[in-house]
Amino acid sequence: MLLIAVLWIVEPGLRNPIWASGVIRFAVPLAILAACQTLTMLTGGIDLSVAAVASMAAYIMATQTPAQGPVVAVALGLAATALAGLVNGIGVGVFRVHPLIMTLGMSLIVLGLMTVYQLQMVTSGSIIPESVAWLGGGTSFGFFTNSLLVFVPLAALIVFSLRRVGFGRLLYAVGDNEIAARLSGVRVWQVLVTLYVISGLLAGLAGIIYGAVTRTASVTLVERFLLPSVAAAVIGGTSIFGGRGGYSGTIVGALILTVLTSLLTVLQMPEPVRQILFGAIILVVAAAYTRITDES
Repeated sequence: MLLIAVLWIVEPGLRNPIWASGVIRFAVPLAILAACQTLTMLTGGIDLSVAAVASMAAYIMATQTPAQGPVVAVALGLAATALAGLVNGIGVGVFRVHPLIMTLGMSLIVLGLMTVYQLQMVTSGSIIPESVAWLGGGTSFGFFTNSLLVFVPLAALIVFSLRRVGFGRLLYAVGDNEIAARLSGVRVWQVLVTLYVISGLLAGLAGIIYGAVTRTASVTLVERFLLPSVAAAVIGGTSIFGGRGGYSGTIVGALILTVLTSLLTVLQMPEPVRQILFGAIILVVAAAYTRITDES
């Protein structure tokens, strides 16, 4: 609320439903991308490939739409993200590669593959399907953000699954004590493979929605959301050490960062300053959480 108050003082013209709808429109893809970080952090991991994977989904959708139609194009984009998540999951869960190294490497691989793909598709053009643009980036009745039709059920499913479904409890168990979870009969590698496939699909959905919001697609479309996605999860109370946190707080964190971004835009702060600020937020909140955890 303090950020909103400051923003309204700096720019009084933003006190209207259209501005609020715009904030939600940009917060939705960030919140979905932050869900990837929340779920992986619960196991003590992280997914640094989400921005590249999200950009890949949006770009594949846009370039395949002219030839294949919107439904097949969206399916191809999500299939590619599921494959990337599967590779991440196998690397982390089966071959025991550290999540940071595995997902960072996957990010570079995806970016390289998409650069090659971009050169091959340079003459085909790209289109954001009207149906996707309406659902992901449109508004109804002048104020209702259509992407909430996707986000609200998805967020409810994630929150419910973490609290009430066995797979959600397994994420907490693996993050809290992986050795104990394995000794109790949990097939940790299967949990991790499933987790990173889900993370890939969520990243793909976030990329498609963000492509609909911006009405464009590129191989680096969502790159600027990587640090904010981590920051949203950390601000929301998810521990980077695993075993603690939840998605409800992450949604609040995504809203806070979106309003903060809006304020920085009004103040005409350049992108490097924003990245420094998001990085500082992660460091400060993580340090504070570590201190609180050690004292308890």
